[in-house]
Amino acid sequence: MALLVQKFGGTSVGSVDRIENVADKVCKFRDEGHDLVIVVSAMSGETNRLTGLAKEVMEHPTPREMDVLLSTGEQVTIALLTMALHKRGYDARSYLGTQVRILTDDSHTKARILDIDNQRIHEDLKAGCIVVVAGFQGVDEHGNITTLGRGGSDTTGVALAAALQADECQIYTDVDGVYTTDPRIVDSARRLESITFEEMLEMASLGSKVLQIRAVEFAGKYNVPLRVLSTFEDGPGTLIRIEEDENMEAPVVSGIAFNRDEAKLTVTGVPDIPGVASKILKPISDANIEVDMIVQNVGEDNLTDFTFTVHRNEFKKAYAILERLAQELSAQTVKGDDKIAKVSIVGVGMRSHAGVASKMFEALSQEGINIQMISTSEIKISVVIDEKYLELAVRSLHSAFELQKEAVE
Repeated sequence: MALLVQKFGGTSVGSVDRIENVADKVCKFRDEGHDLVIVVSAMSGETNRLTGLAKEVMEHPTPREMDVLLSTGEQVTIALLTMALHKRGYDARSYLGTQVRILTDDSHTKARILDIDNQRIHEDLKAGCIVVVAGFQGVDEHGNITTLGRGGSDTTGVALAAALQADECQIYTDVDGVYTTDPRIVDSARRLESITFEEMLEMASLGSKVLQIRAVEFAGKYNVPLRVLSTFEDGPGTLIRIEEDENMEAPVVSGIAFNRDEAKLTVTGVPDIPGVASKILKPISDANIEVDMIVQNVGEDNLTDFTFTVHRNEFKKAYAILERLAQELSAQTVKGDDKIAKVSIVGVGMRSHAGVASKMFEALSQEGINIQMISTSEIKISVVIDEKYLELAVRSLHSAFELQKEAVE
């Protein structure tokens, strides 16, 4: 029998009835003889509710206290699920991240896992106990509660699976797998039987909400078999695999990811001298703001325009930093746009197929969609466009690359 780490997201535990449903599912696996470690998120909407309470008290709450507050959401669900398992006659025990000792760095609200003490979990599993662990949270070396950022429960699940050398990490959510794109936008979007870690990593980093990027990184780094499944209906889900399937011709494009949470900042008329990019980006980095796409255009009179994108939540903060820097940089203007979106095509098959970019650009051109920025890698092409054209762009690309069709065996 297998050691399984199963993670259930906020919608899966969004009510007492749904927690009872999760308990039934867990018991079924236990009856089959599997050892189980269950990771749960807070109830859907709970993190937003707690954040709202914090904002009522303080416009910009201190990160340490936000972690203390937000970590309470998972404490509720691990206790309720464990009670539901007890009611069914199963031995189970719940743990907070601090009790398991999921050690993280001290970057409050977006901490990274450094180590996991798995001794207590192994002892419980050996005794036949189902272990229920709070996702999303950990503790730094000074004993402060930390959280891993939105979607961090996925990371908790995969990190535990790696630390325990689990046979499989199963991510249960409200969708039954990874799709070619969001089926709420494209009716003909198709569930993928499998996808490579490399493709899933790109999809997650580019806006796919199915899995958090750090969870995919963990799984790929430690070779953790990862599967996305639905809590509410049975099915095979989507397997995230390490290598490309040699028995199947790789599709040119496997999926389309998109992200509405983008904002663009431009510093115009900056002297085109060595080190100017560092002078612009270092203060942004020092403020713990992550930069995504970067474009530098050389203009006239040895001046350059420097453009980059950030998460929309960081737009005002980054804009204020650039305004303060403008005089020091001898820049002409600082411009910003928080009404943009990023659309990306992803596929390992792009390595061996020419003309993918031109086909993408032609499809967007036919719909009258202007491209503002372009970024590429071996297996993806991303473009920044006006947010109002996002859904049209996704539908046109899904059709252009015929993603509604099954892969060729």
